[in-house]
Amino acid sequence: MRFSDLPTRLPLDFLIAPVRAVGARPRAPTLARHAAALLLLPAKPSVADWLALPHGGLIQDVFRLKPRKPGDFFVLRVGARAETLLTVAVGASQMSAFEQLQALGKAARALLETEPRTLLLWQQGMPKEPAAGALVAAVAALQAGAFALPAFKSAAPARTRLARIDIAAGARPDGLERAMASAAGNNLARWLTALPPNRLDAGAYRGHLRDFARRLGMRFQFYGERELKRLGAGAFLAVARGNAARDAGIVRLSYRPRRAAALDLCLVGKGICFDTGGTNLKPHKSMLDMHTDMEGSAVALGSLYALHALRSRTNVDCWLAISENRIGPTAYQPQEIVRAHNGTTIQVIHTDAEGRMVLADTLSLAAATAPRAIIDYATLTGACVHALTERYSGAFTNRLETRAAIEGAGAASGERVWCFPMDADFDSDLESTVADIMQCALEGKGDHILAARFLNRFVPKEIPWLHLDLAAGTRHGGLAHIGTDITGFGVRYTLDLLDRGWPRTAPHA
Repeated sequence: MRFSDLPTRLPLDFLIAPVRAVGARPRAPTLARHAAALLLLPAKPSVADWLALPHGGLIQDVFRLKPRKPGDFFVLRVGARAETLLTVAVGASQMSAFEQLQALGKAARALLETEPRTLLLWQQGMPKEPAAGALVAAVAALQAGAFALPAFKSAAPARTRLARIDIAAGARPDGLERAMASAAGNNLARWLTALPPNRLDAGAYRGHLRDFARRLGMRFQFYGERELKRLGAGAFLAVARGNAARDAGIVRLSYRPRRAAALDLCLVGKGICFDTGGTNLKPHKSMLDMHTDMEGSAVALGSLYALHALRSRTNVDCWLAISENRIGPTAYQPQEIVRAHNGTTIQVIHTDAEGRMVLADTLSLAAATAPRAIIDYATLTGACVHALTERYSGAFTNRLETRAAIEGAGAASGERVWCFPMDADFDSDLESTVADIMQCALEGKGDHILAARFLNRFVPKEIPWLHLDLAAGTRHGGLAHIGTDITGFGVRYTLDLLDRGWPRTAPHA
């Protein structure tokens, strides 16, 4: 593929491979029709399990070559002509959601190295409910491993795309549709985040979003700089001022499955397509991957796509703050005073704290539509990474009584979050003598908490709000079942949290 031939549209038709159920118990001929297969076994299969398996004697012999523990997998070839590459994953149903996804992700990637067009997935010997959960997790791992992120080699080798996953089960496992939707949303988020900054600047991003809305039948609105100036969105405009092109703005996508009903949810995302740090310029190492600083917006969009794929009855608006943070003679500077959309005056302290600036106005605009709840996503602070590493993301809410539900959704989805304190006395660190609030503190300690307290000023108290600082958005070697450094963390989490009824339900244990 030549560089000029690379895709310019969102790959919505190729985000996931279709899945079909093909019968409860595969036989050797069924297995032989697939070049690859993934078998899930308990840690201690019974004699009946071995007898029920095609090529059970051979699989048993390899299984017993060494002690096996939950999370292990091994690979062998089976069939009259060794035509099927079989990967056997051990004990997946006995692990936590994260551990299960992590183990099945490794097994799936090993299997997918052969680039099969179709593959067979089944389990033997697990109780019904754990078996369904393990199969669904395996589908998520296969969908993540099979999806190709954008690549730009002049002579890229031909790659066979996974066309179908066959599950040997009597019926489609419970939870499969949600897993498929979240996989599609995650793949979309990762694809966008991986695009280089000369392919996804603010103008190109807006074009992708308009195309997305048209193809899915959603309403698209763009608030450009002229409209934002009229609305008084001075915090966003301060960040956008240094851009060479005047194409920054806030995009609003509206999904309305129920007409004439209240707005249930706003998803808000930070979409800084490249972050130089502005006047407070980043050093090289810190700036190298700043094309990924729009991942929060990509996760918000991926979550919207997943809800649409599930035909959710939730009325949703998705607000995306799309800009760059550039250095130049017109870039905003420390000690400027700017006025945000809700009238709050802000003393600028550090121009590399631009994410909270663009989110401030975007949250305020979203809140003005009176949604029942708001969730925002942002790769916001290095402090959150230092606090949690890249294995967890930080959660902050103005509904502290829902902490158990918020963290429970992370444990159940395998996208783990940790709730940080949101006590009002943190605000004293942001007190300004010349404005209503300082953008950030002079020192970096607790900056993830202070950023959340800053954003809290732009969400009315009556609207339940959750802020996710995506420390786990990028991790070397991937995370859980995601094998790429860009993880797209947050789509699985969002679907689980909404399934729990957040914020209307009582906290989960």
